[in-house]
Amino acid sequence: MSDLPVPPTGTVHWVGTGLSTGRTGLDLLGRVAEVVLWGRTRERAEARLTALAPHTPVRARGLDRDDLATALRPGDVLVSMLPAAHHSALSRTALDAGAHFACTSYTSPEIEELAREAAAKGLVVLTEAGLDPGIDHLMTHLLVARAREAVGDHADRVSLASYCGGIPAEPNEFRYRFSWAPSGVLTALTAPARYVRDGQVREVERPWEDTEELVLDGEVFEGYPNRDSVGFIGQYGFPEGWRTDSFVRGTLRPQGWRAAWKGVFDTVASGDRVRLDALAGELAERYPTTDTDRDRVVLTVGLEVEHEGRHWSGRYRLDVTGDDTDTAMARCVSTTVAVGVERVLAGALPPGPHRATADTEEASRWLDRLARAGLPSTLRSTDQERQH
Repeated sequence: MSDLPVPPTGTVHWVGTGLSTGRTGLDLLGRVAEVVLWGRTRERAEARLTALAPHTPVRARGLDRDDLATALRPGDVLVSMLPAAHHSALSRTALDAGAHFACTSYTSPEIEELAREAAAKGLVVLTEAGLDPGIDHLMTHLLVARAREAVGDHADRVSLASYCGGIPAEPNEFRYRFSWAPSGVLTALTAPARYVRDGQVREVERPWEDTEELVLDGEVFEGYPNRDSVGFIGQYGFPEGWRTDSFVRGTLRPQGWRAAWKGVFDTVASGDRVRLDALAGELAERYPTTDTDRDRVVLTVGLEVEHEGRHWSGRYRLDVTGDDTDTAMARCVSTTVAVGVERVLAGALPPGPHRATADTEEASRWLDRLARAGLPSTLRSTDQERQH
């Protein structure tokens, strides 16, 4: 770590005008910083600001005619809301300018390497600071800490289930509305999943084939494993003495989703990229999101730990419905990264890499801040029930 952290200037460069950029996040940052919204063109940035109508001042700039690299000053914060493929290049741009960096996507090996370089220069690199990954990390670290207090660092059986989904507030026959690019949704289904069940690592090439029914507070959903869950066991700091019986991070869908998507799965399973892209375009036309549609985000993280007759369980839940201000997805993603950037601006995060935060006091502070910004979550456990 650097002994000389670069002090934040109070200027935030928010790059990206897509569906995850919400008014709530921009308003939150606009109260504590000078915010510049960068679009692929200045006109696109201006149009997005007109649509969002933030309550705090935000300047619009365009990557087509303005130079981001020269606009950055040492101590500024660059927030990438572009697709994950652009994060490495933007992180390098921030690093070369002496600016801090934040994004909501998973940490890639390239970002990890840049983060180590950033640490030596006194800069913060904040990743996985959105909804999922992001809020789920905060919840899990807090659950692990409570479980260790209750049971200790030895456990005969440990089970973690973390599911998140963006779904229609009123499910249609397709059981879905696209809150991000249809091609990205379908491509995500082509990635194999890896998780733990019955104490064994399980790998599935087609994650939807392991869809199971989930009942949350009396409401029935469907969930399937997403990406590689196994690596998160170490990230979440499970003690070596915990025997992991099950561990899955997955995607949540409304009841009936798998049956409604049977034809989609056939195309995904074919591996034909041309067919997949064509289907994405067809679905976007068939199931457009209109101004009257309301989306919903449901996130649930549950942990159960047992040892020698002692049992502890806890579960967080976040349930948000979109409104005229923001979609639920935009509110959850943009507000969470905005709270993370607030912490960077406050000098609360030391130089180097951060995946949301693993510090329990900081995680609790973060959830409380999200609640004040309109994203309350509830915790039910064997020893406490509370609302953040």
